[in-house]
Amino acid sequence: MKQTVMERFEKTVAAHGDRPALKHKRNGRWETITWNDYQTGVLTTAKAFMALGLEAGKAVNILANNCPQWFIGDLAAIFAGAVPGGIYTTSSPEQCLYIAQHSEANIVVVEDGAQLKKFEGLWPDLPDLKAIVMMNGSDDDPRVYAWGDLPELASGVTDAALKERMDAQSPDSCCTLIYTSGTTGNPKGVMITHDNIVWTARKVVETVDGDYRDQVISYLPLSHIAEQMVSLVVPMTMGCTAWFAESLDQLGDNLQEVRPSIFLGVPRVWEKIQAKVAAAGADNPPLKKKIAAWARRQGLAGGYAHQNGQPRPRLYPLADKLVFSKVRQRLGLDRCRIFFSTAAPIAEDTLEFFMSLGITITEIYGMSECTGPTTISLPQTGRYRTGWAGPPMTGTELRLGEYDEILMRGRHVFKGYYKNEAATRDTIDEESWLHSGDVGRIDDKGFLKVTDRLKELIITAGGENIPPQVLESKLKAIPIINQVVVIGDRRKYVSALLTLDPAKVALAAEEAGSRATDIDGAVSCERFKAYLQVRVDAVNATLPRSWTIKRFVVLPKDLSIENGELTPTMKLKRRVIKANYAGEIEGMYAE
Repeated sequence: MKQTVMERFEKTVAAHGDRPALKHKRNGRWETITWNDYQTGVLTTAKAFMALGLEAGKAVNILANNCPQWFIGDLAAIFAGAVPGGIYTTSSPEQCLYIAQHSEANIVVVEDGAQLKKFEGLWPDLPDLKAIVMMNGSDDDPRVYAWGDLPELASGVTDAALKERMDAQSPDSCCTLIYTSGTTGNPKGVMITHDNIVWTARKVVETVDGDYRDQVISYLPLSHIAEQMVSLVVPMTMGCTAWFAESLDQLGDNLQEVRPSIFLGVPRVWEKIQAKVAAAGADNPPLKKKIAAWARRQGLAGGYAHQNGQPRPRLYPLADKLVFSKVRQRLGLDRCRIFFSTAAPIAEDTLEFFMSLGITITEIYGMSECTGPTTISLPQTGRYRTGWAGPPMTGTELRLGEYDEILMRGRHVFKGYYKNEAATRDTIDEESWLHSGDVGRIDDKGFLKVTDRLKELIITAGGENIPPQVLESKLKAIPIINQVVVIGDRRKYVSALLTLDPAKVALAAEEAGSRATDIDGAVSCERFKAYLQVRVDAVNATLPRSWTIKRFVVLPKDLSIENGELTPTMKLKRRVIKANYAGEIEGMYAE
């Protein structure tokens, strides 16, 4: 039977009222919010929003890092008959204005004075905006309210008035807007229904066999559907505890305190953990290095054996005791039973690195338009395959369309794009198939492998169709390389922009016979470039001739969100990158 978010939330509170729902740091100590307290906060905030003039069907934008108020504000908006629409904390004032205008926001919730400043001067352009609420701090503007003002405001709205808003909603009503981060142009507002959220979360919980004893950590941007599902909606479904990391920089320390049972990372997070582990291993004495190398061979062989239905090597348990268990403990992942990667394809080198340490990462494939996941695979079931995103989630359908585009169908598929019927028609066809825009393959067991973006396919001047992500993944497997952007659309050959891993420069320079000690030195050193060329040539040897990287440029710094080159989920904004490095790119094609 279909449910609304309110019905699902109330059922969980009834079952787990006094158990911990949320944990967050205050003054260096973890504080607990029970499910009963959580519910009180949501109902109070919903009534306060109504007192501030929130109308049914309008929006509440949230511009803040992960914290209890984010969850409470999100659910309060839904309870009050409005739609929450998160804004990435890295957004510019212009981007904030676009989303607030497009979503017709009545209320904006900001984290602090720094985020409030993004709305300075925007009031005349936001006719629907009635109030801004600050999670932390206060402001002299009478239209700006402190979070502490909400209980008094709520006292002016009756329980009956709130219940009327709740009862007016159906499972098929839109209850959330997810603004796609967008690699080109303005973001689109993805309309997610109550049933989309409740049904999808229930299927995830069934798949992972989760319950109230699980622990998750919230640290990725909550404006993204993946983080909302994993740390807000799934815990709301099974009654488990969500902990809030203090920041991305402090994630390593917080993991050791939280010791989650389920952990989700985007590829960039896994790559950073990989670099940290590799750097720590490089400092070990020779005997420990030999033991680690032996254990990693056992781990890699064991991982592939297990997914092929074969027994692991006889000495695998010893390798686990001597090495793997210690690595997991140092990372704070010693009681983690499920390791997920999502949001973008992850390099096979990274997957194998962790598998060689007894940590099996499986990929979730999905998108905002299907409420997060479409495929899920778990090592516990034996149904997983390294480098493949797994089989479709129970209750969903998956197939390939024209040009091998990945198509999905099921109750997780969204309602449509807000105020954009044309884009909706282009994305959901007459048979209810969602067209992803991704290119993939499906094997004989139903496992999906994502190979590229349909619109990102490079068509060379010679008419060759080349998937850049395939090449980028291969180049990123070179240990010293950090980021890769393959160039070649309408060009006579393929080239690449590369960035280096700063933690590995010194060791690579030593191998290269270079005097470079940092990235600046490496970029200008011919010996270092020759060292890279040998490794790029090795990759080229595995490629069709027309796909080979003829030239490359090493950039002096990483691509970043701040420079507009990456989305908040670390996807490449190819158009921006090409504009920012137009000179370097043209130099690779100069005669």
